[in-house]
Amino acid sequence: MKASINLITIWTDDVASMKEFYESVIGFTVKNDLGDYVEFDNDTARFALCNKSVMHEASPEFKKEASGQRFELAFPCENKEDVDASYERLINNGATGIQAPATMPWNQRTAFFSDPDGNIHELFCDLT
Repeated sequence: MKASINLITIWTDDVASMKEFYESVIGFTVKNDLGDYVEFDNDTARFALCNKSVMHEASPEFKKEASGQRFELAFPCENKEDVDASYERLINNGATGIQAPATMPWNQRTAFFSDPDGNIHELFCDLT
């Protein structure tokens, strides 16, 4: 195995609302839509949504209800003004605000928001 991430899949019970969020609120373009599996255009790792029911026969683990913050997607911004403006745009377009933009002790400007499943994600820029 190579220690490298090639694909990020968000498992969900509601592909339709998650697809709408990542397409309309975040701004991803759909590359492939198979109904229960949606992949987006992305410059780095492949990024997809998949209905957990697709994997029910593979393992009973996929039948368990998810709870808690399991992962974070971090979206880079060009500068602190971009963090602030991007956060405002996301909230105005339907994202749930978790933490408004703030300068953090690790020398970044960050803001946090969540998607329809409650996954908390980050906007950030390095401060130099």
